[in-house]
Amino acid sequence: MKMTSVAILVTPFLVLIGTAVAVMVEAGRAGVANPGAHGFSEILYAFTSAGNNNGSAFAGLSANTPFITLHWACDVAGTLLADHSGACRGRFAGGKKRIPVTTGTMPTHGPLSVVLLVGTVLLVGLLTYVPALALGRLLNS
Repeated sequence: MKMTSVAILVTPFLVLIGTAVAVMVEAGRAGVANPGAHGFSEILYAFTSAGNNNGSAFAGLSANTPFITLHWACDVAGTLLADHSGACRGRFAGGKKRIPVTTGTMPTHGPLSVVLLVGTVLLVGLLTYVPALALGRLLNS
C-alpha cells in the first residue's frame, strides 16, 4: 500500500515542483513566449505531459534553452514508475495466502468499491492541479 501511494504521488510531485522551479528561475521563464497566465499554463502543461508520458508542449513554449528540467521530470517519472511496477510484480509473484471472506471484507465488485475508487482519483487530481491553476492569476500582475 505504501509503495502504491508513493507511485501515485510521484507524478504530481514532479509536476508541481518542476513548474514552481521553472516559474521562479529566469532560465525557466526564458522559453515562454506569452507572459502571464498563458505562459504559466504552458509551463504547467509541459511538466504535466513530461511527468505523465513522453512530453509535449503548447505552441509558444520554446525548448531551445539550457533549462532541462522537462527531461529530468520525464526520466525520473519513467524510472520511478518502472521500478515501482517491477517491485509490485516481485511482491505478487511470491504468492500471498488466500484470506477467507468474512463480514469485515469489502467486496471489490460492488458499487461501493467503484464509488470509492472514482472518488479517490478525483480527489487526488483536484488536490493536485486546482491549486496550480489558481496560481495562474498571480502571473497576470
